[in-house]
Amino acid sequence: MSTNSISQALLPEFDYEMAHLRKTLERVPEGKNDFRPHPKSMTLARLAGHLAEIPDWVSAVIDKDSLDVGAPDAGMAFTMNTRADMLKRFDAGVARAHEALARVTDARMMGIWALKHGEQTIFAMPRVAVMRGFVLSHMVHHRAQLGVYLRMNDVPVPSIYGPSADEN
Repeated sequence: MSTNSISQALLPEFDYEMAHLRKTLERVPEGKNDFRPHPKSMTLARLAGHLAEIPDWVSAVIDKDSLDVGAPDAGMAFTMNTRADMLKRFDAGVARAHEALARVTDARMMGIWALKHGEQTIFAMPRVAVMRGFVLSHMVHHRAQLGVYLRMNDVPVPSIYGPSADEN
């Protein structure tokens, strides 16, 4: 059996979700960076930026033992300026993430990784669970939010798991 069978099982899901996220990010309208559906919601620019930075978390999960979200260099504050720059950041992150996921061993994926805020541990669990929850499910959640933002701006919402109201 391969030493990286967990990653081989995750890679098709990762590639599928990233391809559909890119399709959604390609539709982010220019000139509406400050749009938000509610005062408590992120702006469109921050939500798109947040989605573009999520692939960077993969190598952080694989190559490090923890991430301190309170640290100034945590890399969790990207805001889109232009769609082209956001997509460039996303594409680079996806390439790095795919490479990291393709090389990681099962032993490493079963090792514990922690999300921290300073001295406080928010959670600690096996990397494979972090990949599914903190990375992929988190991304799906925010991609759905972005779909609502697109709909509210009369931008066609792409099909992902089946047809959307705009695509068969």
